[in-house]
Amino acid sequence: MPRHSIFDIMGPIMIGPSSSHTAGAVRLGRMVKTILGRKPTEVLIKLHGSFAETYHGHGTDLALVAGLLGLSESDPEIVNSLALAAREGIKIRFETVDLGQEVHPNTAIFLSTLPGGEVVQVTGHSTGGGSILISQIDQFKVALTGELHSLITQHQDEPGVVAAVTKILAEHRVNIAFLSLSRTARGEIALMTLEADEPIPQAASEAIRRVKGVHRVRIVPALK
Repeated sequence: MPRHSIFDIMGPIMIGPSSSHTAGAVRLGRMVKTILGRKPTEVLIKLHGSFAETYHGHGTDLALVAGLLGLSESDPEIVNSLALAAREGIKIRFETVDLGQEVHPNTAIFLSTLPGGEVVQVTGHSTGGGSILISQIDQFKVALTGELHSLITQHQDEPGVVAAVTKILAEHRVNIAFLSLSRTARGEIALMTLEADEPIPQAASEAIRRVKGVHRVRIVPALK
């Protein structure tokens, strides 16, 4: 029988009114911030399902932006997040979309424009009680909850790349809990998401960046 703590029952410490629409939304935004790695100049957030229906009333819009700015679920400045984003020069827009009944009702798609014009798309869901799931980065399917430390690589889909990356992590005493791969086509670009029990050391990430065939490395620390 699974065990639950009092924190599972009571929910996260947060600014209200809803763990899914507020705490989970803040965590989603914070996860996207870490995945981006740089401050965006503009973010279009597309809201689906109950997020789309109640985002003004439940403050989901404020919570998502607060997370993008790095605020915590309990920060009173959540209510001022749109003004804070404008002060930092980040243009925020919202749209409502219908992605179909098979998509989780608390879904947000972040289309973030980085300095230089690159656009990164991240799709995430607030799954209840403050928990989240990132299900897509650009065209790649992923499954990241923020509960563990993560390494994300974009690399050439060719023999030896994954082995080289995992060898480097082993050398730095990083224990891999989960690993998954997604690719556009055989021999093209692949995305690897790797979740670990320990933080990924800077020296490991620098060594991985030097692996032949690796184009991009993202380090995503576990959410606190």
